Amino acid sequence: RLVDRDDSGEDGGMPELPEVEALAAFLRDPLTGRVSTGVEVAAVSALKSVAPGPEALAGARITGVRRHGKWLDIACQPGAATSATATDDDGRAFHLLVHLARAGWLRWYEAVPARRAAPGRGPLALRVRLDTGAGFDLTEAGTRKRLAVHVVARPEDVPAVAALGVDPLDAAFTPQALADLLAEKNQQIKGLLRTQSAIAGIGNAYSDEILHSATESPFALTGSFDPERTARLHAAIDHVLRAAVAAASGRPAAELKDAKRAAMRVHGRTGQRCPVCGDVVREVSFADSALNYCATCQTDGKPLADRRMSKFLR
Repeated sequence: RLVDRDDSGEDGGMPELPEVEALAAFLRDPLTGRVSTGVEVAAVSALKSVAPGPEALAGARITGVRRHGKWLDIACQPGAATSATATDDDGRAFHLLVHLARAGWLRWYEAVPARRAAPGRGPLALRVRLDTGAGFDLTEAGTRKRLAVHVVARPEDVPAVAALGVDPLDAAFTPQALADLLAEKNQQIKGLLRTQSAIAGIGNAYSDEILHSATESPFALTGSFDPERTARLHAAIDHVLRAAVAAASGRPAAELKDAKRAAMRVHGRTGQRCPVCGDVVREVSFADSALNYCATCQTDGKPLADRRMSKFLR
């Protein structure tokens, strides 16, 4: 059965590896070395850890920004008020770990609004102020609140981060590593690509783009992949993700989501023409999302049955 969610339970419309990689790169220079002067919580539901709490960020010096799969990691050195309770072996005393989920995002300010963030019904979840007067908000649109914020001693203290599989941009992700994952169990390839404990960072959108590039059906079974198809899929993963990271590089945070949508060749393009063969881009719908594909390029011209009406429901 096609798994239409990654194994963190989030929907595929979320920011994925290229956007989070670009967001980390965008934040690295203005955050590294700066001191947080205050943190304001507007949505307690976004906080998924207890100790240390978000107040540990007040007075802390930010020492780095990186990515783990779809997670944003802001490393901090504690200030005087928190150094007695927050320690870390590598000198980075604690980490602000953020999973943006489907509708979350980070809004950057060169000058943070003077009014303090307060609990309410708006999208604001958390505001961080810096000693430069700059700062950022973590926001989440809609009513399904899935934004996750953890303050932890080590990234691995968040179970979902500890369980992440190989990063597809890492040197360890070789064709043989992919072959090993394909051979673990016979499942639909779309589901494997989205399983975060197998390959970290790919979601609904980029799995569509990768499978289109590799000319593979989203319902193809992993047990059917021979070395030639495996090599083609590996090359497609590498090409699609690196091209997306390059296209997002240098863009401000406010532009990243729109840039992602504009660059899609099949995902979100239902009814439009495939840029490769000119056939119409088709859709298979699910409870709260959909996949897109080109029948000519990927399924020998045969449209896939809508999952709601087909054997894939069984």
